[in-house]
Amino acid sequence: MAASTALAASAFAPVRPLRAAEAGITIGTLPPGPLDGITDVAGVAVGQVTKIEGAAGPLVPGVGPVRTGATFVLPNKNIWTQRVAAATWDLNGNGELSGAHWVEESGFLEVPVALTNTLNVARVDDGVIDWLISRWPGIGVDDDVPLPVVAECDDQGINDIQGRHVSPQDVVKALDAAATGQFPRGNVGAGTGMRAFAFKGGIGSASRRTSAAPGADTVGILVNANTGSRAELRIDGVPIGRLLEHEYLPVYPKRSAYAAHGRAADGSVIVVIATDAPLEARQLRELCKRAVLGLGRVGLTSHVSSGDLLIAFSTTRLYPREGPPNSPPAVYDEDRLDALFAATAEAAEAAVIDALLSARTLSGARGITYYGLPVERVRHYLNERPWRTNS
Repeated sequence: MAASTALAASAFAPVRPLRAAEAGITIGTLPPGPLDGITDVAGVAVGQVTKIEGAAGPLVPGVGPVRTGATFVLPNKNIWTQRVAAATWDLNGNGELSGAHWVEESGFLEVPVALTNTLNVARVDDGVIDWLISRWPGIGVDDDVPLPVVAECDDQGINDIQGRHVSPQDVVKALDAAATGQFPRGNVGAGTGMRAFAFKGGIGSASRRTSAAPGADTVGILVNANTGSRAELRIDGVPIGRLLEHEYLPVYPKRSAYAAHGRAADGSVIVVIATDAPLEARQLRELCKRAVLGLGRVGLTSHVSSGDLLIAFSTTRLYPREGPPNSPPAVYDEDRLDALFAATAEAAEAAVIDALLSARTLSGARGITYYGLPVERVRHYLNERPWRTNS
């Protein structure tokens, strides 16, 4: 068993993400940051734990195969004491974003944003608390107590979700290792077992600057893409899902009687938005709404069974635990806000596409296989549009 576990883990090890620019695919017109990811917003760090254990085959509930994980976004390394302005928005509430009530009530975020699978929410919550106490031991003694923010998607198709394989100890290690800069995407972290538009889905990220001018605002987005029907998928306006409607479909072995029901039928999408613009909570809520427009460009319609939840924060509008708020003047210029709205919609669109481009074919529980997006075919369809010129 140990040998097969090691083999499976090495066979499906995360690879370097295939970003849109590397695939020759351009989304939108605004300039991305150098990383084309949420970590283009200064100070934002990402940590992940990926669990890929056991060879693909029959599901043994509580044992495996395991294809799951967790992803963490930290607005800054001192989030408990340097709280950031934040807001949430529910496009469709068939999902969980724990701690959202306090974010909405207070207007700030004081914990990392965690993403995982549906049945692991409580264990990840435990780990976040352990990590916070390890950093700030006064929590619950002579300090306040945290309400972790944990969002979920259902990965039961190719993962033994009943096993709840992400432990609090895994969470602490991932948060300790969280870093700025580039990070893996696709079959990693919370996205390990996810499916989107009947392709392999997972973690995607993108960023957009409001202009190419020095000092322009940056919006960075990270998504866990686990939703959408094949025919809905559009990339840069091209109906890729319909063009590939009967190809690269998930493989369900004849011996598998699995059929998705309820919330597992169409999955969910979680959207985390970061910006360095000093926006207030009410304005950050507006960014969440504009991100939904970007999801629509990709073809998402937010099915009844889909939990489509968004959270946004500003890294420069701070609410220190001690002392008055510390931030630049508020943003009231309508042109600047409009530019931020446009950047958010475009980054959300690009982040979902990035998840599809970064994910790779993966098999797991029940012998089910999700195929990665065939990038060369997609590039061909995008390039053959009759209105495209070489200029």
